[in-house]
Amino acid sequence: MKRFSLVLLTASAVLAGPLAALAQDSTSWDYEGKHGAMVWGKLDPSYAACSKGHEQSPVDIRGARLDKALQPLEFHYIAGSVTLQNTGHTIRAIPARGSYMVANGVRYDLVSFEFHHPSEGAVRGKLTDMDVDLLHKSADGKIAILNVQLVEDRGAANAVMATLWPQLPEKPGATTKVTDMVNPAGFIPSDPGYWTYMGSLTTPPCTEGVRWFVFEQPLSISRDQLRKFAALYSVNSRPLQDIGKRKIEADE
Repeated sequence: MKRFSLVLLTASAVLAGPLAALAQDSTSWDYEGKHGAMVWGKLDPSYAACSKGHEQSPVDIRGARLDKALQPLEFHYIAGSVTLQNTGHTIRAIPARGSYMVANGVRYDLVSFEFHHPSEGAVRGKLTDMDVDLLHKSADGKIAILNVQLVEDRGAANAVMATLWPQLPEKPGATTKVTDMVNPAGFIPSDPGYWTYMGSLTTPPCTEGVRWFVFEQPLSISRDQLRKFAALYSVNSRPLQDIGKRKIEADE
């Protein structure tokens, strides 16, 4: 089991806003139907990467190569209040400012995290019940996404979700303020080994150049947590994309 650094802090309820380019949709899109994922690239010229890109996400993780030069991820996450947004496509959480991770010497500030049902990425062809993507941004504008697979285990509730779920905004466009202390560190598994590859955002405009880190160890969620999210979003995950010539590397 690989060791990692985790710093738990507290902070006042100062909220980090989402990346403006990621938070606003200039053209209507959906996961299914006439505006579904198969036609995103045709809906708007700015969405061209969705169909013409060569480094799209999510992907099926298989054939990863060990890279001993990869360093353990360091997490410096802050406990604080969270704002929940029902975007019409997912539930997005905007955490308190100050949380960040360090990946191979680069600091990435945590901007937001959001949930998908079922999971977007797969491991050797298998999807999980849900996943959560924690979106980070470096000082020079590079994006890194930390992906955590979530698996139903009846009564084994996830602690972070247990705090958030009673206050999920049910209608698109609605927001709620969670004043309880929430620490995203609750999404870090006991063994933080990871796979990494270059990919994209999984929603329009499908921007490429995104560094993905996918934890090898999934986390458990309860049946009630899964059902409550599925009642809001029965399907909100993009189909798997061709890995092409990209390499998937593992740190252990």
